[in-house]
Amino acid sequence: MSISRKTILIVSAFFAIYVIWGSTYLLNKIAVTSLPPFFLASIRFFVASILIFILAIALKINLKITLKQFKNTIIAGFLFLTFGNGAVVWALKFVDSGFTALEISAQPLVVLILMRIIQGKKISPMSYIGVILGFTGIFLLVSQKEIISQEGQIIGMLTIFACMISWAYASIFVGKADLPKNHFVNTGYQMFSGSIMLAIISLWLKEEWSLPGTWEKDVQWSMLALIIFGSIIAFTAFNYLLKMVSPEKVATSTYVNPIIALLLGWWILDERITLQSIIAAVILLTGVYFINTRRQLKVRFYGR
Repeated sequence: MSISRKTILIVSAFFAIYVIWGSTYLLNKIAVTSLPPFFLASIRFFVASILIFILAIALKINLKITLKQFKNTIIAGFLFLTFGNGAVVWALKFVDSGFTALEISAQPLVVLILMRIIQGKKISPMSYIGVILGFTGIFLLVSQKEIISQEGQIIGMLTIFACMISWAYASIFVGKADLPKNHFVNTGYQMFSGSIMLAIISLWLKEEWSLPGTWEKDVQWSMLALIIFGSIIAFTAFNYLLKMVSPEKVATSTYVNPIIALLLGWWILDERITLQSIIAAVILLTGVYFINTRRQLKVRFYGR
């Protein structure tokens, strides 16, 4: 049986948001040790958007969009990138990359709850179990004395949670909003508008700007990887999936992201992995699993 082009694209897109995004926590952590957070995020998304537009022109893709679509890309750009990503990069100054990924792994829970509040979507019994397990995992994760006693950890964790709400709302918004039909163009406009807003915030905070030639080699390589893989490839795949599958399905990238982030943080940055963090991760990801499989379980139940 031949596999359709659509199936291949969906599988490839999931690979991008699962694996590539798992490594961006490490890359951002490396870069933010030398660069101001909002400046870092602004440069990353601005360069990525320009490259996307250049590629689109080379491929003869029409960049014209309607005023309504442009407004919607600005909204999505702010929710996803200006606040949703910029504030996470800021929080990485205080929180380990692996810990950040673990906290963000609760994203499907936040998406599910917002869909219930905003769209009135019913929550199945299996999903209720998932929510309970998820928040139990979060509590175990953030209640560790060796973590909350460190300077800036609590504000960092609260900031990350606020970013999760922003991403969750944006995921629901993008699934229904009038946006450019070409996912490459859609990504480009979101990144361009998001980068401009990030630059404004950076200037307002009086962050120190610098040229790439003055950065350390590891920061240069991290930024390059963030632009090409984390921004252009993975974020385009993310926007594609939001139109092809449900938001909570897309949010399941948090199954794999924290595992990759934890391993890379431990291996490269010598970040500590506690037993309580491992237990919290197992409980939290089990909760996400219950949320992700609830439709399948319902079909089996009613199909008897």
